[in-house]
Amino acid sequence: MVDSDQRPRPSPGDSADRPPEPIRRGPFTRVRRRNSYVLTPLLLISANLILFALFFIWPAAIGLYYSFTSYTGVGSAPPVGLQNYQNLFHDADFYAALLRTFVYAACVVPTTFVASLGVAYLLISPYAKGKPLARTIFFVPWLISPIIAGVIWRWIFGENFGLVNFIIIKLGGDAVPWQSNANLSLIIVIIAATWGNTAFNMLIFTAALKNVPTAYYEAAELDGANAWQKFRRITLPAIAPTSFIVILLTTLGAMKEYPLFRAINDGGPGTENNLIVQYIYKTGFRNAHIGYASAASFVLMFILMIIAGIQLMINRRRES
Repeated sequence: MVDSDQRPRPSPGDSADRPPEPIRRGPFTRVRRRNSYVLTPLLLISANLILFALFFIWPAAIGLYYSFTSYTGVGSAPPVGLQNYQNLFHDADFYAALLRTFVYAACVVPTTFVASLGVAYLLISPYAKGKPLARTIFFVPWLISPIIAGVIWRWIFGENFGLVNFIIIKLGGDAVPWQSNANLSLIIVIIAATWGNTAFNMLIFTAALKNVPTAYYEAAELDGANAWQKFRRITLPAIAPTSFIVILLTTLGAMKEYPLFRAINDGGPGTENNLIVQYIYKTGFRNAHIGYASAASFVLMFILMIIAGIQLMINRRRES
C-alpha cells in the first residue's frame, strides 16, 4: 500500500495545472439554440394564432370577398365589383345610422370617462368608508350580460309598465314617452351604457390613481394648492396613458354597440335609433343582402381604424 505522501505529484507542465480548454461549439449547436429561441415562443402562442386565424382572419377574408358580390346567404355569390360600395355611399339609411352612431359615441365616451374616474377617485379617498363593499357594488354591472341589463332598463323606463312612469303617475304626473320618443329612448341607452361601462374602467382608473406618487401631492400642499389644482395639475397628467386607453376602448365599443339597443328599443321607434351595427344586421340577415352588409361592415372597420389612428397620433404628440 503506497503512502499518500509518496504518491507521484504532477509536474508543473502537467495537464492538471493547465487551464481548462474552452468548449468548442459547432455550427449545429448555434442552429439548435437559435431554433429553440424561435420555435418555443411560436409553440406557446400557436393555439392563439390558430384561433385568431380561424375566427378573425378567415371570416374577414370571406366577408371581404362577399362585399364584392351580391350574395344573399343561399346559393352562389355573383360578383358585382364595387357596386355595393357605390350603392352604400348613396344610401340615406346608412348615413342616418352612421350619424346616430357618432352621436351615441360622443355622448357615451365623456359620460363613461367622468363616471368611472369619479368613482375611482372616491374609492381611493382616505375619507371614504366601506370601500370594499362599494367596489363590489360598482363592479356588479360588468358581471351582468348586456342583454339582461337592457331588459332591466327597459322595465325601469317602460311607457306602460315601467317603474319610473309608475312613480310619476302616482305623484300626479303624466307618463313620459320613453320608448316612442327617439331622443328619450337614446338617452336611456346612453345611461345604461354608462352604467355598464363604468365598472371595468373604474378598476383601471383605481390602479392608475394608486400609482401616482404621494410626494407630488405633499409638495403641492406645501405650495398652497387646492383640491382642484392638485387634480388638474398632478392627477390628470399622471393618469394620461390610462385615460387614453379608456377613451380608445370606450369609443371603439360605442361604435360597435348592439345588445343594449337590441334589448332596450331595438333601434326604435321605427328605425330612428338604428346604429351602424343594427343597420348591418338588419340588411344582412333580415333582408338577406349579405354582400351589401359585408361592404357596410368593412366601411365601419375602416372608420374605426381612422378613429384609432387619430387617437394614437394625438397621444404620441402629447408624449413628445
